[in-house]
Amino acid sequence: MSNDATTPIDDRYRDASLSVDERVEILLSQMTLAEKAGLFFQTMISMGPDGELSDGDPIFGLPSNAEYVIERSMSHFNLLGVAPTAGAMARWHNRLQELAASTRLGIPVTISTDPRHAFSDNPGAAILAGPFSQWPEPLGLAATREPELVERFADIARQEYTAVGIRVALHPQVDLATEPRWSRALQTFGEDADLSGELGAAYVRGFQGASFGAGSVSTMTKHFPGGGPQKDGEDPHFAYGREQVYPGDNFEHHLKPFEAVFAAGGRQIMPYYGMPIGTEHEEVGFGFNKSVLTGLLRERFGFDGIVCTDWGLVTDSEIMGQPFPARAWGVEHLTPEERIVKILDAGADQFGGEKCTELLIGLVETGAVPEERLDVSARRLLREKFELGLFENAFVDADAADAIVGSAEFRAAGDAAQRASIAVLSNDGVLPLGDRVKLYVEGIAPEAVAAYGEVVATPGEADAAILRLQAPYEQRATMFENFFHAGSLDFPAETLAHVAEIAAQVPTVVDVFLDRPAILGPIVDSVAAVVANWGVSPDALLDVLTGAAEARGKLPFDIPRSMATVEASRPDVPFDTEDPLFRFGHGLAL
Repeated sequence: MSNDATTPIDDRYRDASLSVDERVEILLSQMTLAEKAGLFFQTMISMGPDGELSDGDPIFGLPSNAEYVIERSMSHFNLLGVAPTAGAMARWHNRLQELAASTRLGIPVTISTDPRHAFSDNPGAAILAGPFSQWPEPLGLAATREPELVERFADIARQEYTAVGIRVALHPQVDLATEPRWSRALQTFGEDADLSGELGAAYVRGFQGASFGAGSVSTMTKHFPGGGPQKDGEDPHFAYGREQVYPGDNFEHHLKPFEAVFAAGGRQIMPYYGMPIGTEHEEVGFGFNKSVLTGLLRERFGFDGIVCTDWGLVTDSEIMGQPFPARAWGVEHLTPEERIVKILDAGADQFGGEKCTELLIGLVETGAVPEERLDVSARRLLREKFELGLFENAFVDADAADAIVGSAEFRAAGDAAQRASIAVLSNDGVLPLGDRVKLYVEGIAPEAVAAYGEVVATPGEADAAILRLQAPYEQRATMFENFFHAGSLDFPAETLAHVAEIAAQVPTVVDVFLDRPAILGPIVDSVAAVVANWGVSPDALLDVLTGAAEARGKLPFDIPRSMATVEASRPDVPFDTEDPLFRFGHGLAL
């Protein structure tokens, strides 16, 4: 049982000569119920504008840093937002650790983050890179087909994260992009289970290092048991997308990448929001699903690491001014307290995106949750802090952070990966463009093109045109929903007409940001060349188009021929759209 706050402190848990298990037990035996409960909640936290402690974030409804650490005894946080410099981020981290050190037991905080290294700027998919080196999105890493490159990326990201105090990566995402309409494909390694597993394992090795310890970043792989087979391609962030369906009876196939991650030593797991329909498992969200988290993850795969739910399964919230119900799919009728009990019974250790410590405390005080159950998860959560070396040295060198994060070497590696990820899908001979041609461009700042050719005002004056497009998506009712690109993969008629009009005047190259596998047939038919990217700078793109860099990228998924074939395909089965326009692995050399 827990102690009260007046109990004298036995500080032998700070003795690094003892085993981690001994230190965990010494610390756990002294923790109050409130201190134990604080471990169970991991949610977003904000920082001050120049590395100061934050008074909170009204847009996302976040309390002050002090309320989290002092009043709620919380010590796991997902950092929201971008600091102007790595040094500012490191200073904030150190101030937060000082705040934690002032508490009764001085349990250090563990900072996590969503992806921060991508070139693209969709906050629904990845946090803006800010001072970090910039790389293609995971689909772009998959397009390189190079596990060594992925491991190098992860090793660089590890160095940049640890420099500013980030010790948990809320990634990789090894879901399979088997439903072409699904909005989360961008953060996956594509449609192929073997490639996803191989790259996911490389990613884990790079972040966690050869041995897990003080220099490591712990990886939280998601979304177990695979979040790709969404009904109609909708996403279970929203009630209309809560169902995961398996008409191809292909549930097992989606486990393959996770097996590779487990073999590589992945430390943490996040289950998805979705609820499985028509399987042997209870039709409730995976975070509530005992046969998935205990039966499948803990027992079948022998996973004894941390399981943290996806964000917001317990309480309703407000995001960007809009009410946002808890993603309690299949258990909407349960109270928040009953949801907590079901999540713990399922086998999870942490509640993502929640801060309702008082509810968990109340459940233990009333006997609804045995304190011994808290101890099971508390041991895992404390063990991770000890093994990360946070009790020996929770602080970082803020002066060194600016030199490490976004260094010239790291940026050059990211730039090279961007170039390697670009896939040329069609080419009638217009590529490579060569030097000093007259170019008409759309979607690229003219000053970015100046080193490659003369920018002209109209297609009629040009030797070639370059148009950059985004894969299409349907506008939804709220701002938050529109961070998740969903719906039809057909380009609007006006976009196709505009592209055809330019292509009728001048040889035209269309570059498409393929966060989803758009219906490219009408564009391929009307233009001279089509290329695909997953987050690349104008310089990277132009180097490939002009032949200054080799075209090496390969498609990480099939490109369907029509929406009719998408709608007829089975969302749990890879490569199931009939007669695709371009197949997985397609990519032309120049």
